[in-house]
Amino acid sequence: EIASQQDQLDLAAAYIKHLRERIEKLKRLKEEAMRSMEASSSMMERTASVGLTSPVLELRDLGSSIELVLITGLNKNFMLYEVISIFEQEGAEVVSASFSTVGGKIFHTLHAQAKLSRVGVETTRVCQRLQELIK
Repeated sequence: EIASQQDQLDLAAAYIKHLRERIEKLKRLKEEAMRSMEASSSMMERTASVGLTSPVLELRDLGSSIELVLITGLNKNFMLYEVISIFEQEGAEVVSASFSTVGGKIFHTLHAQAKLSRVGVETTRVCQRLQELIK
């Protein structure tokens, strides 16, 4: 079936509109990621300039996803699987996890998404359980 020239123009206009909306969405996601990276790097700078006496925990609720930044000393013994287990028990699935060692500190970063986006994850409960774990 051959579409008329007007139909082709309408389809092209709708596609261009769709692409513009996608570009705007990606720009917003990029801005959020940049803000998140800036906050993480400023937190790293603050902890690097001061001696780390106890673990630092920062949990960000990003709607249907959660970001965890956990900074500990090298002598703090806990297993990363314990942190992942808490996320899973509270209805989140860890999609990425990384760590780096700087000086005498370990910087853990985890990203998790709610298993059921309509239900979400109770971030205050996750935070409380993580605080108990790292103490």
